Amino acid sequence: MSNNQDAVDEHRDIENLLSVLDAADELPGAVRLRARSYELLSPAPESTVVDIGCGSGRAVAELAERGVHAVGVDPSPAMLATARARWPEVEFREASAEDLPFTDGSVRGYRADKVLHVLPEPARAVAEARRVLGPGGRIVLAGQDWDAIMIDSADAELTRALVHARADLLGAPRAGRQYRALLLDGGFEEVTVEAHTGVFTDPGMLSLLTRLAEAACAHGAVSRSRTGEWLAEQRQRAQSGRFLVAIPLFVAAATAPD
Repeated sequence: MSNNQDAVDEHRDIENLLSVLDAADELPGAVRLRARSYELLSPAPESTVVDIGCGSGRAVAELAERGVHAVGVDPSPAMLATARARWPEVEFREASAEDLPFTDGSVRGYRADKVLHVLPEPARAVAEARRVLGPGGRIVLAGQDWDAIMIDSADAELTRALVHARADLLGAPRAGRQYRALLLDGGFEEVTVEAHTGVFTDPGMLSLLTRLAEAACAHGAVSRSRTGEWLAEQRQRAQSGRFLVAIPLFVAAATAPD
């Protein structure tokens, strides 16, 4: 019975996560940011481009539509099952960012969106990207800075505590601001960095704050009662049109040396 319940809980967690990711992916700002990442990759027709941490596979399918051999990579069998069901014509492989199933220099483009912040050692993933990229290959890293999320609230102190507590649960919550240094240390050239800010006022993003607050509460950073009060305020803001979350997003690009 316990194993069955665990499976049910895992399925529910995946479904909830997919719901959040799908809603975020469809926002105009997210669409523009994905398009910008493809532009920075500058993939040649029929070249191999890998999307690391591909999740449900949307970016892989969009890259394939641009005439490249796009391959999605993700360590989650559940996510890959969803990706293959949604995009059956696209190639997906199960692997981690630190151990990719590609030979040295066999890839022309490498994209990792919202990946490095969950890794305990992002430099290992960058080194692996350098290994699989051929001379002149392009790498694009994109993601939010979890330690700098801005949320409008009457309780600034509690909001800071929740944001920092949630960030501290991640492997590298400040990876976004470190992209440039990681790429330079990894031996890449022509490194560029762009900063974008996603501003969300849609009540649908309440689910993101609920996940953030519940994670911080579950690890003892904030009491259940204070978390409940904070979420109640955010729901009231959403109902009255006063809801606002701003998330700093970094996009870095570089070239593998000849």
